[in-house]
This record gives sequence, structure tokens and C-alpha cells, in this order.
Amino acid sequence: MVTTTAIQPIKVHKSANLRIKELDYNKITFGKLFSDHMFYVDFKDNQWSDAQIIPYGPIPMSPATSALHYGQAIFEGMKAYKNDKGEVFLFRPLDNHKRINISAERMAMATIPQELFMAGLTELVNLDRDWVPDTDGSSLYIRPFIVGTDEFIGVKPSENYRFYIITSPAGKYYNEPVKVLVETNYIRAVEGGVGYVKASGNYGRSLFPAKLAQQRGYHQIIWTDARNHRYLEESGTMNLFVVIDDVLITPPLGDTILAGITRDSVLTLARDWKMKVQERKISIDEVLDAHKNGTLEDAFGTGTAATIAQIAQIGFEGKDYVLPPVEGRIFSNRVAKELDNIRKGKVADVHNWMYKVG
Repeated sequence: MVTTTAIQPIKVHKSANLRIKELDYNKITFGKLFSDHMFYVDFKDNQWSDAQIIPYGPIPMSPATSALHYGQAIFEGMKAYKNDKGEVFLFRPLDNHKRINISAERMAMATIPQELFMAGLTELVNLDRDWVPDTDGSSLYIRPFIVGTDEFIGVKPSENYRFYIITSPAGKYYNEPVKVLVETNYIRAVEGGVGYVKASGNYGRSLFPAKLAQQRGYHQIIWTDARNHRYLEESGTMNLFVVIDDVLITPPLGDTILAGITRDSVLTLARDWKMKVQERKISIDEVLDAHKNGTLEDAFGTGTAATIAQIAQIGFEGKDYVLPPVEGRIFSNRVAKELDNIRKGKVADVHNWMYKVG
């Protein structure tokens, strides 16, 4: 089967052994079961070619593949949703395309044309649309990624790349409000570095500090600035928000903070609702002062995987600070519900965030 695109045909090789029967829609965990097919396309001789959808399975790879040695690996995270009519929609996919190319440019990798990105994405999701769950809190998680594929041991940008997309039905990333520890030793990103892109190494360097925090009973950590360890940056793999005295505050974007698509959606909705919004530096001292005087009303992380992860407790310098009960929080509950309603087609999509598949 061949599907024509604006760039090139996509060869589709359907799986002979569909695994959809393995999916229990009422017991969906995050990132453990993968859909029947995957998409890939190669970059060689300075162009993308040979786009294919094939059965999901292992990737053949030389031990000398450059991505394994020098870290030319980037990815995106996005989701598809199914509404009450059975229609499938992607949430802000063009923003994911834009961001993966920002990552590619910073990592000296080949960028991918929007038409090819969208053709592979929509064809794959449409083929595996039965894998998109419609139960509450569920979605189809989509992972596009690019890796350098030169079979060469030498420190230089790869000349060849492969772009993949795999998908996985997903339930809630966190099943409860999270406890976070403010990290004042290890750092996630520095000025002039790659903290603003989705490079795989960013996440690899975060695992050990997160593991130490989890051994102490926390779910995740809050990263602080590399210079002074006083200004808050991200919460684990999420952007960070606080509400102090009815003002929504989030750290400003820069080369140490990822431009989260959920982050931007939250800011857009807050401004729609005429809420006061500030994108500025915020120190741990300011947050704890607000906690002490009773004006810290809310704190949460945002990201594709978790959407809205409300923070129940903040640990700092040996003391835990318990935040207001989640059920009484106004903004994070409202914005979580609104985003869910937009994605499921229950309210008007006034910002044209949803992209219909098929």
C-alpha cells in the first residue's frame, strides 16, 4: 500500500499480528504497551527519503552508531485524543514540529519538513486509531524522535539520520499529587547549554538526582538555577507554576528552560480568564515566604505526559512544606478540566489547538 504525500509516498507494511487485544482500556499504564505500527524515514545524501510505516519492533543498529556514542538524539512528546463521536484529534502538533526542529538545529542535526512530519504522524495515528483510548484521563502518547545513524567512531555531526514515530496508549502519569524536593546541588541546565531543547542527554543527567530524591520519599525534584541554586526553574521534566495572592507565576523561558506546549496553553487560558500572569524569576525564598504568610495558593507542574501535576509538598533544606489541599485549589483544577474538555471536544476550541486525524 502506498499513500501519496506532498513530499513523497509513504510505504505502508501492515502488521500480520495485531496486538490490540492486549490493550485493557480500564488498566492503562504509561509507556509500557506500544501500538502495532511505527513510522520512519531516513536522511541521507542531504535529503529525507524512503518513508515507511512498518510493524512495531526492534530497531537494527550498528554498535558504531553515532547517536550511541555522541548523543545526537532528540525527541518530542505529544498526544492524540478520542472524543465522544469516536473522532481522533492531535493536540497542537504543529508546535511539536516547530520544537523538534529547534532541538535539531541546536544539536547540529537534520531538520525535518513540516509536511513530512505531519504526513507520517497522521498516517500512523490513523492506521492505529483503535489504540486511542476514550476512557477518562487516557490518551495515545506519541513519541517522535531523531537519531544520528552514521557508523563512525569520531566526534563530528552525523551525516545520516533516522526519524521515527512510535505510539503508546497512556493513562495518568501521576496517580496522586506529587511531593517534590528542591535540588540545590546537582544542576539540569546552564546558560549557553541545551536545557531549552528536548535532547536525550538532558533527561539522562536528571536521573541520578531524581533517584536520590525518590529514596527520600519524594516523587520528583525542583531544579534551581546553576549559579546560586535559589531561583526555581523546572519541576522534574515539567514546567513549574505557582499561584501567589491570585497571581499565576512561572519562570521565564530562556536557554535553561524548555518552551513547554502545555505551559503555553496554561498561560493562554489564564490570560483568557483575565487572571494576572507573570513570567519572571521566582526564588525558593519567595515561595516559602508566601507559604508562611498564607498567600501560596497553588503549585503544579505542566507537561505532555502529566498535563497538570499538582504539588502537595515541597521539601527544602531538611524541612517539608505542605501546600493547601488539592480539592480546594481553584486555578489548577479549573485549567486541568478545561484542557481535558478542549481535547475531548466538550468545549469550543477557540485557539484551534486540535488537529483532526482522518
